[in-house]
Amino acid sequence: MINPILKEDLNFITDSTIGWRKLENCTVLVSGANGFLPHYLIETLFHLNDVKQSNIKILALVRNKEKSDQRFAHRQNRKDIQFLVQDICEPVTYPDKIDYVIHAASQASPLYYSKDPIGTQNANTIGTSNLLKLAKDKNVKSFLFFSSGEVYGVLQEHQIPTKENDYGYMDPLLLRSCYGESKRMGENICVCWWHQYQVPVKIVRPFHTYGPGLDLEDGRVFADFVADVVHNKDIVMKTDGSDVRAFCYIADATIGFFNVLLNGENGEAYNVGSDKETSIKELAYILTGLFPEKKLKVVINEKEASKDYVRSSIRKSCADITKVKKLNWQPVYSVEEGFKRMILSYK
Repeated sequence: MINPILKEDLNFITDSTIGWRKLENCTVLVSGANGFLPHYLIETLFHLNDVKQSNIKILALVRNKEKSDQRFAHRQNRKDIQFLVQDICEPVTYPDKIDYVIHAASQASPLYYSKDPIGTQNANTIGTSNLLKLAKDKNVKSFLFFSSGEVYGVLQEHQIPTKENDYGYMDPLLLRSCYGESKRMGENICVCWWHQYQVPVKIVRPFHTYGPGLDLEDGRVFADFVADVVHNKDIVMKTDGSDVRAFCYIADATIGFFNVLLNGENGEAYNVGSDKETSIKELAYILTGLFPEKKLKVVINEKEASKDYVRSSIRKSCADITKVKKLNWQPVYSVEEGFKRMILSYK
């Protein structure tokens, strides 16, 4: 049975007017299908087939079939999806036509940056090249690369909110840079294939996306906070909470991603996120206040920081979304609304 919060989100997403008919009778490949963001993309494609009879064939590229069986357990025995089980760093082949490629396979949690920096890097570089070759061979209509707001590095105050052509310093000798630097390289690989072979690439840079389906052991701070509330535990902060982020609810972000895929300019990057700033400390108090009956508190204990968590050097991050707004997209859900939906979804 489909989660009721997810069902509401899918109705919200597919009710948007971004040109869904472009996907009718098409084959769409989504890499990293077990991941948080691509899972919502695939659920959207299912919903388009169900409510708009779009006749989309979904190719879900995964590395772990057991995980995909669990992730899509409520979608068993559907004929509109085919799983391609392989490592993205191996050449990708498929005998029939492919119309759209969405490359979202990536280790986005800071927990992986210390445990598997090479795997983090390879999916964004080798994996990107492999899928671009496939896209060229299939003469696809559009290729969407999932980059990240981390490509901007450490910015100066006047560069926040951050436009797509604002860049700061990133130390290549820092272990955590395995993610941001490889996303930068992935973007450049995309532009090279657009320039040399006219593969119609578009790039999205998500900023701190949250919502139903996120692994509560993901390692990112907002996932830890939500896990605490879901399990009726006080929120324990492992920093002073002064870092500032802009959190975007996944239903909003998903519309933005598809909008760029279908309507974005080739060879261009688009920020997809919220332009409303929230400090980590503010977020903690917002979440404990959403369910006053739980009587939860915020506890600051910086001594409990995990050794495996590689903390970002970025103290403040917020997207300038002027460019993507020109595609008639902007987020709707507030932090309070979105996180309440996320918490309720785990019940």
